[in-house]
Amino acid sequence: MLFEKIARPGLYRLAYHDPELVHERTVRLLSRVGPALGPLARVYGTDDPVTVLGLRFPNRVGLAAGMDKNGRALTAWPALGFGFVEVGTVTRHAQPGNPKPRLFSLPESDAVINRMGFNNDGAEALARRLAAQGKPRVPLGISIGKSKVTPLDEAVADYRFSLRALHPYADYFAINVSSPNTPGLRALQDKAALGELLAELRKTSAELGGDTPLLVKVAPDLTDEALAELLEVCLGHGVAGLIATNTTLSRDGVAPAEAHLATETGGLSGRPLTARSLEVVRFVHQHTEGKLPIIGVGGILGPDDAGRLLDAGASLVQLYTGFALHGPALVRRVSRGVAGRPA
Repeated sequence: MLFEKIARPGLYRLAYHDPELVHERTVRLLSRVGPALGPLARVYGTDDPVTVLGLRFPNRVGLAAGMDKNGRALTAWPALGFGFVEVGTVTRHAQPGNPKPRLFSLPESDAVINRMGFNNDGAEALARRLAAQGKPRVPLGISIGKSKVTPLDEAVADYRFSLRALHPYADYFAINVSSPNTPGLRALQDKAALGELLAELRKTSAELGGDTPLLVKVAPDLTDEALAELLEVCLGHGVAGLIATNTTLSRDGVAPAEAHLATETGGLSGRPLTARSLEVVRFVHQHTEGKLPIIGVGGILGPDDAGRLLDAGASLVQLYTGFALHGPALVRRVSRGVAGRPA
């Protein structure tokens, strides 16, 4: 495809000296040309509608949070075949994220390590962009997290602010309490902290007069006991679904030739996460007896990976590292490879 021939060399191979620069140029280019990419939907798009979370998705394959944090290229993603888009993670306060370098490509491992630290323009800036430019033509998820400057004991107010600011635009919210790159954030997965956070967010959502689904994004590094406890809290507070999983602190699966990069701090994503994401999705589905819809994400490098997640209990899947490394052809292969499966 012409688009692949033009874009792949400069935009989709992160095995470059500065992968964050490649990422930034990708999003910048797509933000500029997005409206002109509409015809590409005939090439990359898949017509496989499914209803999940009370929302109609044109296909099961979504763009995970992290690729377009500030919602700059929302017209482009559906043209590249995505059935839904998740922007963010966005925080109450604009923040630059962690010092650079903070993104490392591991091409031999089909993986990426990042310690970005929720770099974003802030919830109000995203709200202004969505108000001015409108939403994409596919369901829009918004991932919200805690600002680094906000003390952990004030995290609830931080999340509530972002929820209020972005409530008019989200088709669902992803509550990110599992990134390894914000100090203390994963403590919000603990029973008491998560219960308080979810109770307040449900209350805030009700006050806003809407029933926007709230999903919790979980870490792959939780023990079965901790994950079971988290699920009980989610069920008890009426969470609409789970996103499984975030990046991992483990370095299992990194190719020996890239062992020097494995010493970098941050979350690992891509092929090394494939097996663990599948385990977590299966555990969530079995432990909740299928009561919570699951978005499976982590280590999807082909249709077989996505198919196994769906067989394990996921209703939808998301791509991030696989898309960054291999481009939009992966979206087409995955969405067509899983098309027609029962909801």
